[in-house]
Amino acid sequence: MRIGKITVGALDEWTLRPGTVTSWHPTPTAQERAGRAPVSSVPVSYMQGQHLRNYCDREAAGLNFSRQIIGSCEVAGTCDIGAMNEALNAYIRRHDTFRSWFQRGPDGAFVRHAIEDPADMEFVPVNHGEMTVEQIREHVIDIPSPMEWGCFTFGVVQGDGFFSFFAAMDHVHGDATLIGTTMMEANGMYSALSTSGEALELPAAGSFDDFCVREREHAATLTLDSPGVRAWIDFAENNSGGFPEFPLPLGDPNESTRSVMSSALLMDPAQTERFESACTAAGARFVGGLFACLGLVEHEFTGALTYYGLTPRDSRTADDNFMTQGWFTGLIPITVPVAATSFNEAAWAAQSCFDSSLGMARVPYYRILELAPDLKWPQPNFPVSNFFHGAAAPMNAILAAAEMGLADNIGIYPDGRFSYQLTIYIFRYHEGTQIAIMHPDNPTARKSVNRYMEAMGLVCARVADRGNWGRVA
Repeated sequence: MRIGKITVGALDEWTLRPGTVTSWHPTPTAQERAGRAPVSSVPVSYMQGQHLRNYCDREAAGLNFSRQIIGSCEVAGTCDIGAMNEALNAYIRRHDTFRSWFQRGPDGAFVRHAIEDPADMEFVPVNHGEMTVEQIREHVIDIPSPMEWGCFTFGVVQGDGFFSFFAAMDHVHGDATLIGTTMMEANGMYSALSTSGEALELPAAGSFDDFCVREREHAATLTLDSPGVRAWIDFAENNSGGFPEFPLPLGDPNESTRSVMSSALLMDPAQTERFESACTAAGARFVGGLFACLGLVEHEFTGALTYYGLTPRDSRTADDNFMTQGWFTGLIPITVPVAATSFNEAAWAAQSCFDSSLGMARVPYYRILELAPDLKWPQPNFPVSNFFHGAAAPMNAILAAAEMGLADNIGIYPDGRFSYQLTIYIFRYHEGTQIAIMHPDNPTARKSVNRYMEAMGLVCARVADRGNWGRVA
């Protein structure tokens, strides 16, 4: 799916041309020193912990698990491998998350091992020669598991008069800021080194370790009487003791090995503007109107009286550098009464819930499971809805970079393996509003997702054209 000059899609949507591949990997000395790294006092973050558990459980069952984020762009000219080598090693040493690897103890808990001296981390370029497009894709996703150090790599594909740069890392080390931190920072450093020979001066990177410590310290203060804890428990109890399910069948997750992405246009530019006007008239913003429509779609499919949804939010604070590499994202619960409501009522309720729940990103659901162990661990294919506005961070910076010609063919992709969560993306930009859903690659899921997107388009169009959807039974 194209968002302006940016591609967000499945791995096979990564448009590549054959070329000479050079990728960066740890030296044997760096690998050996990492293997001897001591257990760190820095705790594993809650999001890292759930990711590692899901990976290990799926792996033990002989099933795969989508775990990578891949970013890419094209740059004119011939890559200066020496300058790129200096830029990438500076980038890896600059961000403390890359010093970590993880181990599971007999009790099932995970601990962090951390390299104490960042200078011990050294990656070197390895020339793999000419590769086909399919060979390049397979090479990029062939990185170590999140239980090993070095589950991240970088590389270039040299073509005729240009090269493609890629960064591939396990999600345990990054969130959606991958493009901001890696694509812009590493490439900015490379550009400075390859043109002037002088390193780019950057502000302090911030510390993901500090975030992990603060998160656990805050979590330790939470009790069953804490408002955020009560809110999560109420949310889970209204969803059979866990997270909500997608309203249509998706096939057996124990038979799913791949995920794909399907997309559709929700609203053209004119409809998008009219939809926003309807949201404003309801006392809501665009995001509130979208959650109201998601709720109505679910009501029309299942008859559910209330919509329960999940959406991610960056839990960085002013103490964190917003260019710090790491997984800072938390989930927030959304609850919207839908039955027998007008669009105005539902959009206002959705917006109120969204605004009042923003702080819930710092109350990890996985901490709630420690306090209330009768609740369920999230099951495969639980839906999470993401909304991105082309005029707001992080999309505005990425779109601007593309428009200014700082890089071409910018894209972000998953690794194509089975995604434990069903991810819904909604993008608003100058060409309208698009929806994309990453879902299991089977006929049942494909049919359900297409039905869902079609229904969402009809509901949004109804609001855009009428300013309301009327009351529904």
